[in-house]
Amino acid sequence: MIRERALGILHQYTKSESLRKHALAVEACVAAYARKFGEDEELWSATALLHDFDYEMHPNAPDHPMKGSEILAGLGVSEEIRRAILSHANYSGVPRVSRLEKTLFACDELAGFLTAVALVKPGKSLAEVETPSVRKKMKDKGFARSVSREDIVNGAAELGVDLEEHICFCIEAMRARAGELGLGG
Repeated sequence: MIRERALGILHQYTKSESLRKHALAVEACVAAYARKFGEDEELWSATALLHDFDYEMHPNAPDHPMKGSEILAGLGVSEEIRRAILSHANYSGVPRVSRLEKTLFACDELAGFLTAVALVKPGKSLAEVETPSVRKKMKDKGFARSVSREDIVNGAAELGVDLEEHICFCIEAMRARAGELGLGG
């Protein structure tokens, strides 16, 4: 039920289809890591779904995610989820300590970047996205310029995984839900 409640909150506060799909893409990656690490997949999924739920209302730092955390507290969302969401913003002052916090940070920017890479492929499909092409696009500063390459690199390092493996892992996680993400071709 926790994932369904998070999805309800996401839909209540987020009207943009692209932002909803971003939440689902991050969720795909984070949930796959929860399975890999033997963690609580429902909890991790809910965290990923909610990490940017307030972005339309509060698109500027530091309002996002601080004001969103206050809304979630009022809705009775756990401290563990709210802390992970706060920690995904480098400017929040909340250090990433738990595996969930590190995973959310590691997957957030990368999921957005993988979506951008898929959308420039001829079939607009994740099936066409391969790790070497992602690495090549990361070097192109004009491509998806709002995505922080530094956060992608640092996220993998904080999580303790090789960057290439992390990219490949997230591609596979997102491919499994490509239709839902609008990236099935």
